[in-house]
Amino acid sequence: MLFTSNLFVFLFLPLTLGLYYLAARRFRNAILLALSLLFYAWGEPKFIAAMVASIIFNYLMALVVDWRHNNGMSARWFMYLAVAANLAFLFVYKYLNFTVDILNHNPAGFHIAEPKITLPIGISFFTFQAMSYVIDVYRQDVPAQKKPWNVALYVAFFPQLIAGPIVRYTTIEDQINNRKETFTDFSEGVKRFIIGFAKKIILANNMALIAEKAFAMADPQRSVAYAWIGAIAYSFQILFDFSGYSDMAIGLGRMFGFHFLENFNYPYISKSISEFWRRWHMSLGEWFRDYLYFPLGGSRVETKLLLARNLFVVWALTGVWHGASWNFLVWGLMYFGLIVGEKLLNIPKRFKKKYQSALYQAFTLLAVVFGWVLFRAADLPKAVGYMGSMLGLSGNALTDANVVYALREYKWFLIFAALCSTELFKTLPIWLRKLDERAKVSAWKPIYIYIYRVVISIFSILIPLGLFAWSVSFLILGAHNPFIYFNF
Repeated sequence: MLFTSNLFVFLFLPLTLGLYYLAARRFRNAILLALSLLFYAWGEPKFIAAMVASIIFNYLMALVVDWRHNNGMSARWFMYLAVAANLAFLFVYKYLNFTVDILNHNPAGFHIAEPKITLPIGISFFTFQAMSYVIDVYRQDVPAQKKPWNVALYVAFFPQLIAGPIVRYTTIEDQINNRKETFTDFSEGVKRFIIGFAKKIILANNMALIAEKAFAMADPQRSVAYAWIGAIAYSFQILFDFSGYSDMAIGLGRMFGFHFLENFNYPYISKSISEFWRRWHMSLGEWFRDYLYFPLGGSRVETKLLLARNLFVVWALTGVWHGASWNFLVWGLMYFGLIVGEKLLNIPKRFKKKYQSALYQAFTLLAVVFGWVLFRAADLPKAVGYMGSMLGLSGNALTDANVVYALREYKWFLIFAALCSTELFKTLPIWLRKLDERAKVSAWKPIYIYIYRVVISIFSILIPLGLFAWSVSFLILGAHNPFIYFNF
């Protein structure tokens, strides 16, 4: 079940909210857990067993680790066992098919039957969450949770289950039993959900129509201009698809009294590659930082070679985390090379003039766009071919009728996507608040201040309602509605 389906918006969510708020407080977690399991099992019931097995295993391993700590015994090897088992679980479901395919391409000619294992939705997210819980118990950042249903709710809670953000147990340990639902949280949660909903339906889905057509074309038939439009459209699609789902998850969490951390912070305004990854998928970056990069020594190592090693491990695994394909590994290694270069050359701190920083910011954005081509293409040869089209190396025309059509039909979506990629709409409420403060000390009569505040309040309600109605109209009309983070 997807957040952007009529089934979720008009049946599952209202039913869940109704049951939750009508129930006594002591039953609310049980209701959320039961409905979260139903949510996950809706499309493929067979996958629920894999998630439940992961929950039970990590719950028990955390108890063992905690018990050994409390009795003065080492728990290191049990933590290692938990990590190894989680990685093995992820490997079987996500990477075994790819590994067998690699082994079958061998000069000896031997062949291994492909297991044809279907990938459970959201497996990377809930596996990383469950694994971080055991590690945090080992580090004694949190005590082991004695109630298995609380661990199950932490892992399976439907808002963040299939597309993140990756929630740490330390973040919501207290919220599981001691949260307080408020009208302010609920209303802000509804607004945040609508913003994410609109991002996904209005922006990401329309950008997908351009990108899918561009990436499906043969390299010589794709003009230079259309190749760039397709790559830019996909860059917008993946931003608003993923950040939209994160917004919806954060909003849904607030409706039930949970406060999740932010996952995106306008990454396309970044001035460097390192800054981009501090702003993009922040929960994943923080996970790799805290559970891999820092344990390896981070940047506080004796030699630059060790720093490069640490970054190589992190970025190779970041690429592989996103999918079982050579594209993702090369994509991760591309960022390894760029970030190592920034670390060793002290970029962008070494730039003293504004034009140097501006040029490097433009380079950063170009690198990200080319990186998304690697991410989107079906395989490496197709990625190289698409980049060739962007650079005019495929014998392709400079422009064509597809460019005219895309700009005529989607220009306003492209402009709106570009504006939403900046902090414009984030700073607008701040500007309005400042205007409100000025009005208090101005010569305005109280009646004018009152009218002004009423108008602002009306617009703060009408704009989300308008975005929701516009988004729903796309769903009712059966518009294109892909979910590109399905396999992550």
